[in-house]
Amino acid sequence: MRWALRVLALGFGALVLCLLVFRFVDPPTTAFMLERRLEAARENDKRFSLKQQWVPLERISPTLQLAVVASEDQKFPQHFGFDVEALADAVEDRFEGRSTRGASTLTQQVAKNLFLWPGQSFVRKGLEAMLTVLLEVFWSKARILEVHLNVAEFGDGIYGVEAACHAFYGKSAKQVTAEEAAMLAAVLPAPKKRSVKHPSDVVKARAGWVVEQMRALGPHWLDDVK
Repeated sequence: MRWALRVLALGFGALVLCLLVFRFVDPPTTAFMLERRLEAARENDKRFSLKQQWVPLERISPTLQLAVVASEDQKFPQHFGFDVEALADAVEDRFEGRSTRGASTLTQQVAKNLFLWPGQSFVRKGLEAMLTVLLEVFWSKARILEVHLNVAEFGDGIYGVEAACHAFYGKSAKQVTAEEAAMLAAVLPAPKKRSVKHPSDVVKARAGWVVEQMRALGPHWLDDVK
């Protein structure tokens, strides 16, 4: 038991140290990127190439930042990693047999993308919750948003807003319009089912909704994210 506790303590300490390093150093890859590389290698897919170009938050259009927050986590500036109201609504929907809604915050998505694996097991959810709390403790909101925007997947092998903007619009993440930003946000968090390049009517409708939410939140919604 003592050895097990020591191993757990060492593992937790290593995790905290890793998070402290990544507060200042950009992660070279993520668990989801590694998983996609391994999948391509197993399938001997020689056409696959992973695209990502890290950019600091100040080189990402405020409009694009707002679009992603409006689409995925409107309470991001206010919560401590969890949107309790959204979680309660999701649980209610599940029990009543309605279609399940997403309740993951940006912080939870960063925790999952960086360190974990796809799936809905209790173990993964427990680890995600722990990592979410640690991220909120050790990172600023601005750092969480910056990392999310740089590691989120927008298409097969296309990670981060800079790579996505160049791939789909031929411009940098600093130059996108509100409509282009909304379209990018509309494919999250299902970029394998939704397409920026060939958007379905559902994606177009989602993008229109994102634009409406951006207007409702206003251009200063993220002013306190530091």
